[in-house]
Amino acid sequence: MQRLSDSQRLYSLDALRGFDMFWIMGGEDIINNLYKATGSPFLGKIANQLTHPQWNGFHLYDLIFPLFLFIAGVATPFSVGRELEKGVSRNRILLRVIRRGLILVILGIIYNNGLELKPLSEIRFPSVLGRIGLAYMFANIISLYAGQIGRVSWFLAIVIGYWLLLKFTSAPGFPHGDLTLHGNFASYTDRLIIPGHLYVDNIHDPEGLMSTIPAIATGLLGIITGNFLKNNPIPQTKKVIYMLAAGIVFLLIARLWNLDFPINKNLWTSSFVFQVGGLSLIFLGVFYYIIDVKGYKNWAFFFKIIGMNSILIYMSEKFIDWDYTNDGLFKWLFQWIGDPFNIVATAVFYVLVKWFFLYFLYRKKVFLRV
Repeated sequence: MQRLSDSQRLYSLDALRGFDMFWIMGGEDIINNLYKATGSPFLGKIANQLTHPQWNGFHLYDLIFPLFLFIAGVATPFSVGRELEKGVSRNRILLRVIRRGLILVILGIIYNNGLELKPLSEIRFPSVLGRIGLAYMFANIISLYAGQIGRVSWFLAIVIGYWLLLKFTSAPGFPHGDLTLHGNFASYTDRLIIPGHLYVDNIHDPEGLMSTIPAIATGLLGIITGNFLKNNPIPQTKKVIYMLAAGIVFLLIARLWNLDFPINKNLWTSSFVFQVGGLSLIFLGVFYYIIDVKGYKNWAFFFKIIGMNSILIYMSEKFIDWDYTNDGLFKWLFQWIGDPFNIVATAVFYVLVKWFFLYFLYRKKVFLRV
């Protein structure tokens, strides 16, 4: 745990991170239960967006993971950059970056498997936090020793290189360029080198090592954007316009690339990098304009509380029985409301219980940082 002052953080980043985490910590259940209670076709379409496609394709729920990684990248110039300005050596920062990345990998293994001894064959090593840790680590290593042009060059090299790798390879017995669950080269390589078991029938893992390579590009895009926000002397409004314009261009590239290299979160394809990169730029541009340019912050306080302790609330799922707490405090209320909206109230108060827990930590200025 660590105490931080608000002045050390960019408000829009915490708010956007909190908005992103809101859907994981129960926001999706509010929408799903509203749809179940009302049968509204409109809510049904939104609820469908809060699911993952089976393989190719894109739903908004696919944005949550890469948006978090993108935000971590955006924050880097404000944190690492501050250390460099204070005279801290790059080598010392490098050690911190590696340590943080490895801690996230360990936390991811704990999240997947709990604190219990298991046979190696039953342990799942890849994880969401593990991918964030590795992608964050390598993106930061590149950023520490490359300028802005170098970062852009690395970004392009990674997305183009990954496209060529999967275009001209495959699992044995499949034609080159096969991108099916069984036939793609990334999943095949993971089956060869990752110990334990993989998430999908021991055939594929959506957080596998090979598909972590393009995730580095997502982190790099965040760092490139953060450097643009922090160091470019142009007016803030122009920065917003450039971010929104870049986001639209990224989305167009994603759609064009999708014709040859499908948008696929499971493989984190290069077209997926551009799809989520474009949306991340647009979301950041909107949040940055409303909060940091125009100064409208009060509405975002709810999300800021979540964003400032995002890793803690994510890990808490494995150590705190939030359903038990929610029922213990408010089951009488859910019974009083009755069908069909009791399930909606349950989902709403589930989020609020977590939020007030985070608010208590915020008031004590205690935050979990790795």
